[in-house]
Amino acid sequence: MQLVFEELKGVDRVVAGYSGGNAATAEYETVSTGATGHAESVEITYDPAKISFKSLLDVYFEVAHDPTELNRQGPDEGSQYRSEIFYTTDAQRAQAVATIAHLQATHAFPAPIVTIVAPLRGFYPAEAYHQEFALHNPHDPYIVFNDLPKLKRLRQEFPGLIKPNPPFPA
Repeated sequence: MQLVFEELKGVDRVVAGYSGGNAATAEYETVSTGATGHAESVEITYDPAKISFKSLLDVYFEVAHDPTELNRQGPDEGSQYRSEIFYTTDAQRAQAVATIAHLQATHAFPAPIVTIVAPLRGFYPAEAYHQEFALHNPHDPYIVFNDLPKLKRLRQEFPGLIKPNPPFPA
């Protein structure tokens, strides 16, 4: 998800990490067991005058992942890959819940949305080698088969949200 959100105008910083568990278990090998309560997540720092939280949600639901997959995303399986939005304000919570309700009511997906909306209790940055992984490893098979198609879709579906000089080459 880091690659997708880094492309957006108004997004200043995206950090890969872990949310939902505690600091003592926030490291990749432990999180990978699925027993920590963590979800692999991203922390997005953005300017609400340039991009709205609603736009971030639209990208999240339409491009970044499949909100109908329970405890998995693409080839990755386990509770650490669950679909979850961690909010920091009541307004974010309300917007996330309303967006999900709208998507459900309009049958935007062929299956029910399983995305959890929960308060952020802590975010723990992932190890350095996870940060900007796609930029440093553009030919990695995982990036080529899972992330680059998302980037292509983002650029097609949300051209007005893309930075003039996106960090990942076209």
